[in-house]
Amino acid sequence: MKLGEKIRYLREVEGSLRGLDREMTQQEIVRAIKKELGTGISQSYLSQIEKGVRPHLTNKTRLLLAHFFKVHPGYLVDDPEGYHTELISDVRTLEERLDLWLIAGAERFRRDPQVKHALLEVAKHKDSRGCLVLLGAILETPGLGERLLQVLKPGMHGDEKRKRRDNGLSHEEEI
Repeated sequence: MKLGEKIRYLREVEGSLRGLDREMTQQEIVRAIKKELGTGISQSYLSQIEKGVRPHLTNKTRLLLAHFFKVHPGYLVDDPEGYHTELISDVRTLEERLDLWLIAGAERFRRDPQVKHALLEVAKHKDSRGCLVLLGAILETPGLGERLLQVLKPGMHGDEKRKRRDNGLSHEEEI
């Protein structure tokens, strides 16, 4: 994948993460970088990067974009010929792939705002893998999941039971 394609993809992901249900525009990215990091790049420079007019970034720009998009700076280069991401086993890369998987899942569940929101929150967390491991531990502990739902989302628990009942699912079928 070329650098410009990666930047366009990251704008799309960032839009999903921010709940826009669309990619962020170049101008929105430029404004967000300035606001959140206190420094920035111009929209025309970002456009040149995406179009391939500037196939290489300065180290300062690479670090700035990597920090904003929360990716490793090494991601912001053209991939070598024949490069395949599925062959990489680096833990950081796996975390990024998990985040992208969660974001894709959120898109699939866009008609269910609670599930979409939950998936995006996990993807935004700095340790999304740890969040999923924690969820597994909560669900393994008898009754803890239901108690937490009652405390954190009191109205949701009953609503979820009603939805499942209306869809003809029993508790046993859910499991």
